[in-house]
Amino acid sequence: MNQFKNFLEKKDIVFSANRYFIEALSAMAQGLFASLLMGTILSTMGQQFHIELLEQIGGFASSVKGPAMAAAIGAALHAPNLVLFSLLAVGFAADSLGGAGGPLAVYVVAVVASECGKLVSKETRLDILVTPFVTIMIGSLLSLWFAPAIGTAASSLGSAIMWATELQPLLMGVVVSVLVGIFLTLPISSAAICAALNLTGLAGGAAVAGCCAQMVGFAVQSFKVNGWGGLIGQGLGTSMLQMGNIVQKPAVWLPTILASAVSGPIATCLFGLTMDGPAVSSGMGTCGLVGPIGVYTGWVNNIAAGTMSSITFMDWFGLIAVTFILPALLTLLFSWICKKAGLYKDSDLKLDI
Repeated sequence: MNQFKNFLEKKDIVFSANRYFIEALSAMAQGLFASLLMGTILSTMGQQFHIELLEQIGGFASSVKGPAMAAAIGAALHAPNLVLFSLLAVGFAADSLGGAGGPLAVYVVAVVASECGKLVSKETRLDILVTPFVTIMIGSLLSLWFAPAIGTAASSLGSAIMWATELQPLLMGVVVSVLVGIFLTLPISSAAICAALNLTGLAGGAAVAGCCAQMVGFAVQSFKVNGWGGLIGQGLGTSMLQMGNIVQKPAVWLPTILASAVSGPIATCLFGLTMDGPAVSSGMGTCGLVGPIGVYTGWVNNIAAGTMSSITFMDWFGLIAVTFILPALLTLLFSWICKKAGLYKDSDLKLDI
């Protein structure tokens, strides 16, 4: 048993929730961002400004989302080069066969293929043949056997959430907004979760509202102690910066969670805000303005498809209200109440920046 443990340690194979559910998932979201999401943004810019070259480049980027996600996962798992490069084929296979739930299929298959490839890496003199063979064979076989089922299951769960949100926009607006917002601030990837579930439509709009409430909310309520650097870092970067403070004083999280709970149903019931762009955008919030850009991309797609005639003033007002105005005002209100109740002080939100 000790020999096996030593072997796993030598291969840097660590069976832990942190490595598989935080590091690998976060890396997968980055791979998805660098391919599908960036490709969609470039394609949308090309369509709006009639620049065919941008549309073409965007198409190139979007087409490699499977390999990009798999390679990112391999990098997070510290895969050797031959394993990492072989994962490109694995990612393509899993994403192609996984359908709408392709990101989840890529995640599961790439993790297993990467770890198997690491087991045989540099164990023989024919490493340049053995390692790619094992990685690609295991990844491809798993893709053929399980990727369609994984993709279908993920897509079905996402569809069920979207169906429930359409049926009960008030209740599900609260649930989806709060949960995805919490996932955004926790050291896991809300973007990867939304992508894996293909969370779009009205549920995607609620997710955007929840994420924006966390990012904009923490940015404004901590402005007094963190200044402009904190405002930009949290508002356009990530609310995850506050995790240290949340662990020490959980009450500081209450205002943004309450803001999510209010802004979510406002997004679904009042404005009917939908995410018809890439599902990964649903879990990005105001990070690089990806959430609002995703909503806008969906509008453009709907106009092109003939399901939407034009972008109205109320569309723009609803988007700005849900992603910026409401998160700021609601969080400041709830923050004032919490501080009056003595739950925490401004200094409890101080960042080391």
